[in-house]
Amino acid sequence: MPIISAKEARQNFTHVGEEVAFHQERYLVTKNGRDFFAIVPLNDLQMLEELENQEDIAIAKKEKEYIKKHGTISWKEMEKRLGIDGD
Repeated sequence: MPIISAKEARQNFTHVGEEVAFHQERYLVTKNGRDFFAIVPLNDLQMLEELENQEDIAIAKKEKEYIKKHGTISWKEMEKRLGIDGD
């Protein structure tokens, strides 16, 4: 994976974009010598989004099971437990 500075990325935006879009190249962009961001092909982004969605669904399923097992409490009860005056 090529590593380029933010300045180089700006100066070569079209070339970098073509490399990413047509050759599936990934770039690590640095700023002041530190990793700043990455430029990745669209399919990489879509794959990351799908993984994130799967993780969110797994968490939601666990929470649903917890609620099914333990139930919920009202907002008023939560305020009471936290010592918050809801009025």
